Amino acid sequence: MTTYADVMRPESRALARLYDLGLVLSASAFIAVSAHLTVRLPFSPVPVTGQTFAVLLTGALLGRQRGAAAVLAYLAEGLAGLPVFAGGMSGLAYLLGPTGGYLLGFVGAAYLTGALAERGWDRQPLTTALAMVLGNLALYAPGLLWLSRFVGERALALGLWPFLPGDLAKLVLAMLVLPTGWRWLGRR
Repeated sequence: MTTYADVMRPESRALARLYDLGLVLSASAFIAVSAHLTVRLPFSPVPVTGQTFAVLLTGALLGRQRGAAAVLAYLAEGLAGLPVFAGGMSGLAYLLGPTGGYLLGFVGAAYLTGALAERGWDRQPLTTALAMVLGNLALYAPGLLWLSRFVGERALALGLWPFLPGDLAKLVLAMLVLPTGWRWLGRR
């Protein structure tokens, strides 16, 4: 099956490579912009951001390889000093801080969500929801493990439970947007 990105991919190999590069860089910028949609929680070192939705949507739209490449480009931009992490942060110290596990988990989340989208999971609301849940699990696993190094057994209270309502809202949005987009593309 194909992803959204494959629908308009040029036939020419050279143009297809440029197209893929443009998508990867655009998606990394989308993730960076979403990181600036930040709400700091006074009790947690982990902020609420739009990043998780951007990462999962990037995977679903671009597929596993381009989605993971977009996240890797985003991380490289942050390591290089560009202010792309939450709150305009950057650098190795931030990546090694309490939220670093989530940032690294973005790669697996985009890859997994993209792989599921390549299998058509983004075409129906229920499978879209399941793909988003699995993508979130791929993100939360390393995030919570890494966070626990800083906050111990309070990792779930500080890094998971407060974020579930927002994740549910993002999941519902993805359930509406992705299958609707495929229906719209099918009519064109």
